[in-house]
Amino acid sequence: MIRKAIMADTNQIQSLVNTFAKDGKMLMLSKNEIYEKIFEYMVHEDNGEVIGVCALHPMWENLAEIRSLAVLTQRQGHGIGSGLVSAQLERAKEFGLNKVFTLTYAEKFFSKLGFHNIPKDELPKKIWTDCLKCAKFPDCDEIAMLKEI
Repeated sequence: MIRKAIMADTNQIQSLVNTFAKDGKMLMLSKNEIYEKIFEYMVHEDNGEVIGVCALHPMWENLAEIRSLAVLTQRQGHGIGSGLVSAQLERAKEFGLNKVFTLTYAEKFFSKLGFHNIPKDELPKKIWTDCLKCAKFPDCDEIAMLKEI
């Protein structure tokens, strides 16, 4: 079941995201970061366990970012990630946002969902504030992708 995250999900969100962050696939999240942005997260829950998570982070008047998309490794390939992204795209529409981007290593996954590659320099400079926490900064090797909705 996909639903909006609640405060009680914080530990499971952090554990799931940081598992992938340890491998350099996304940024680490502190509990405080999750608490402060809990309204951005949606989770896929199965029998009380958070098995997938995805955040929608508004960046500008018409632009938001899909971030912190993570699904338990053993549950990947069953539509959980695409369901979470689709749910967040619906939320973006509700907020009046018409463009959603992501910085990703999963180019094929996002292409299947209608995202296309764009040059990173087309994104507002504001997006790079979180990148300062990344060990790869300023030599980012993620792919910028955008979907207009």
